Amino acid sequence: VLPYFRGIAAHLHSLGCHAHAVRLPRAASVPERARRLVALIDKLGHDRVDVIAHSLGGLDARYALAKLGLASRVRSLVTVGTPHHGTPLAAIGEAGILSPVRKVMRMLGISALDWLSPAALERFNAEVPNAPGVRYACVVGGIRRDDTGVPLALSPIHHYLRRVAGPNDGLVPISSQYWGETLAEIEADHFAQVGWRFTA
Repeated sequence: VLPYFRGIAAHLHSLGCHAHAVRLPRAASVPERARRLVALIDKLGHDRVDVIAHSLGGLDARYALAKLGLASRVRSLVTVGTPHHGTPLAAIGEAGILSPVRKVMRMLGISALDWLSPAALERFNAEVPNAPGVRYACVVGGIRRDDTGVPLALSPIHHYLRRVAGPNDGLVPISSQYWGETLAEIEADHFAQVGWRFTA
């Protein structure tokens, strides 16, 4: 099985950190994924941890901190490329001719997309406050420069998002990724943010 965070845990180990990469169910809802995250952190046996979460994982972690008691175990949450304010991609098919496709996806248990539209994230942010005592920070990634390569798989999506939402990482608008303290802003597509590069 290919690692999601390519080389990142090993790099953190080389810096003296005790790092673990966990896997969450890809298509599940945020509450389901958050419960799994809590269970996996419980298994580690550490009193306190720092969580680094990419993309949807950032929302899972925020939910677990606010709703599932994880805040007592976490010092900080750093999100990378997380759609804190949604992505217009997830609104496609909520209405109109593609809405039957979304209904079929829900019937098949693929519900993660329902959590990612701008409207869904507006509700989420109102209902999932930051947990007291936890440091929230973000790394914001995207393609701002014309000379930055875009992976072929992301190119049409990137151009669509640039038209409707401005600079983006191929899946998430840059403007959606800010939450808490901004640690860094990097020139990186959604894959490159976790160590995978598909361009020269």
